Amino acid sequence: MNVAISNSSDKPIYQQIFEQISAQILKGELESGYVLPPIRQAAQELRVSIITVKKAWEELEHSGLIHTVTGKGCFVADFTPDQILQLRNDMVQGQMATDASYYKSFGLTIDEVIELLKKVY
Repeated sequence: MNVAISNSSDKPIYQQIFEQISAQILKGELESGYVLPPIRQAAQELRVSIITVKKAWEELEHSGLIHTVTGKGCFVADFTPDQILQLRNDMVQGQMATDASYYKSFGLTIDEVIELLKKVY
């Protein structure tokens, strides 16, 4: 597990942790059964509060990416390649829906958004 926290980011730290671990799971870098470090240990290593890590772990569990076994820890859930693809697409589409609303508020057309996306991608 490799997480880099940016204190200058607009995103809350728990969200940065969630997004980075999610990406590592969905890219196969953290495989099924991988044991996440205990919350206290992760908080210490990342130099953030326990509450911040706990919230990130809760988001990961709510998203179905990890599961908790009482007394044993948090584990990356078991996925088939098709499930990984579906989860990735669902997460990306969710973000795109939020982004699309923002772009629409500026009156941008889909073609304008695509052109802007091409420039930054």
